[in-house]
Amino acid sequence: MLQVPFLPTLQSLLVSPDVPLIHRDLSWIQFNERVLAEARSSSIPILERLKFLAITGSNLDEFFMIRFSSLRKTLVKAKNAEPEKVARLQKIYDEVLEAVAKFNIKQSETFDVLLSELEGQGIFFKNSEESSRAIFEAQVAPKLPPIEVVNAENLSRLENFQLAVISQETGKFLRIPKTVSGAISEYGMQNLASHSFFLLDELLLQNLKSILPNPCVVRVTRDGDFSVDLEEEDSESVPDVVATGIRRRDKGRPVRLQYYGPASPKFLEKISRMLRLRPFQVFPASGTVLLSALWSVLGQLSVQFSHLFYPVLANKMPKPFRKTNNLFERITKEDILLHHPYDSFDAFVSWIQAAADDPDVIMIEQTVYRMDAVSPVIKILKKAAQKKVVRVVIELRARFDELNNLKLADELRRAGVEVAFGFGRLKLHAKIALITRKEGKETRLYTHLSTGNYNAATARQYTDLAILTGNSEIGRDARYFFDKVWSAEVPVSFRKLLSAPARLHRKLLSLIEAETESARQGKKARIAAKVNALVDPAVIEKLYLASQAGVQVDLIVRGACSLVPGVPGLSEKIRVISVVDRFLEHSRIYFFQSSHELYLSSADWMPRNFFSRLELAFPVLDPLLYRFIVENIIGAFLNDTVKARELTPTGTWKKRTGTKSKAKPAIRSQWVFAELALNDYKGTPLE
Repeated sequence: MLQVPFLPTLQSLLVSPDVPLIHRDLSWIQFNERVLAEARSSSIPILERLKFLAITGSNLDEFFMIRFSSLRKTLVKAKNAEPEKVARLQKIYDEVLEAVAKFNIKQSETFDVLLSELEGQGIFFKNSEESSRAIFEAQVAPKLPPIEVVNAENLSRLENFQLAVISQETGKFLRIPKTVSGAISEYGMQNLASHSFFLLDELLLQNLKSILPNPCVVRVTRDGDFSVDLEEEDSESVPDVVATGIRRRDKGRPVRLQYYGPASPKFLEKISRMLRLRPFQVFPASGTVLLSALWSVLGQLSVQFSHLFYPVLANKMPKPFRKTNNLFERITKEDILLHHPYDSFDAFVSWIQAAADDPDVIMIEQTVYRMDAVSPVIKILKKAAQKKVVRVVIELRARFDELNNLKLADELRRAGVEVAFGFGRLKLHAKIALITRKEGKETRLYTHLSTGNYNAATARQYTDLAILTGNSEIGRDARYFFDKVWSAEVPVSFRKLLSAPARLHRKLLSLIEAETESARQGKKARIAAKVNALVDPAVIEKLYLASQAGVQVDLIVRGACSLVPGVPGLSEKIRVISVVDRFLEHSRIYFFQSSHELYLSSADWMPRNFFSRLELAFPVLDPLLYRFIVENIIGAFLNDTVKARELTPTGTWKKRTGTKSKAKPAIRSQWVFAELALNDYKGTPLE
């Protein structure tokens, strides 16, 4: 990569002083700060702000379990490497912990502000001692185990995210079962418009003082960065292997300790030593150690206080699905684009239902990565299995959904569905469904390809793109994909689809090179991509070279971004924006202007997606869908002046500003998409 001098603010973020790559973990913390900024925004409904605060807590939990644990292991393995490399890794490790400490302070400040504003709406978290005692005695005390004497052995038995209350005077402690709710509610008896909540850590602190003098509540986070290689396992043993791996997550090495309540330095030093933690891995609570419990609070308030959330999205059933009697005929004539959540996920459900009810459909096949346990799709597939072949390939190793997927696999098998699993070191991350239909003497294939999971719950919260097509080449590729995966083989030879790990990375590099060459020849050249993360060094290097050749590169990156835009002589023609708004941006789009190629995909631009997962990228072949995605979707993101933030050459993010006037109003991309869907895409290529 080209070496250029960097400003001091950027230097501290780089993986190495002379390499223009922002460290992915430091960039991720910046992403979580953008999420927290939504919780601090007074322009957002108050309970939506509380939701964003809960998200930052969940994000940080996962960060310590996975990314920080990985960083720690990398540092340990590098102990015998060159001193400069070890010093740089240690510096990044320290900077990550320092950034988290600063972030915790912002979280705590935000929590205090939100609690104060919620009280004005009749929602209370700070309650009287009398009411606290009543709730504790009725709903917490009966579930508590006996008190123990704290020692290194006992404390080390705390499971991942488990609470304990420790007396700083007597050396006794109480492990709190995970089954005890983190947030307990009590409706106001005198004012039905109010609602009171008791967070478990505060309840414990207030009500255990008599038996645990000078108490402190602690919460342990453990290393959850485990992988399960299924290469040597037969299909029948896969569930047992995965279940064993899940249990390891609760017993991994401690990587973080949070505490609630006053704690002496001597006490913190003692328990840190017991858990083999450095002092910088111990954090005071951000208002509570149970930010994750706010999810249940939000659920309980969703009806009575609906006016404090965003209005329910009026997502519509797209036109082609309002009459399903000719759905397959319609798909034969033209491809259909679905943009969730603005287009209802019920469209996909109705397609699967139509296939299940159609006597000419002989087989339904689908991949599953994350699916809600009560999905309507599951019910349809189980019923369809009574009349036709239904095959489902489930990735049991989808992180934090392993148990759900194990149960789902068992449920489907009992109903007669043929079930296979992901295999080897590759996680099956591709999102694809295939319908095989007998039409006269021919057999036709209908394919659904998506950037997101077949999950009705997250389809209302995540933005994703999907295409339904009757294209025969895509159908043959889909048939080949399922046949290979069903045989536990990696598919490599496609006509239209791109797959990882076989070809996707190489193809992306060649497409970037083609744009670069077009720019050198004086032709129009442009690259636009939307991904959740951009951290692959080879892709970033090619993008830098493209910029230097004159290619305009527009990147929409939700999370971690290692590329540094706008640096003279390196990346002047590159701009990077991030959109954090009501819905989680989850769709992936790759656009290459001079090559006239446009792909949607399940894959981010990360080494794990290119080399450790079985991914698919699918081309947008219909000219109208192509135009809509380039003009209306990519265009709206790049013109967003409300929720888009831009990455600067200094490595910091700034809020984009636009001139708001009647002639040029502010643009909020997610609002644009909702309006387009509500109006059946009038005035666009999809009309």
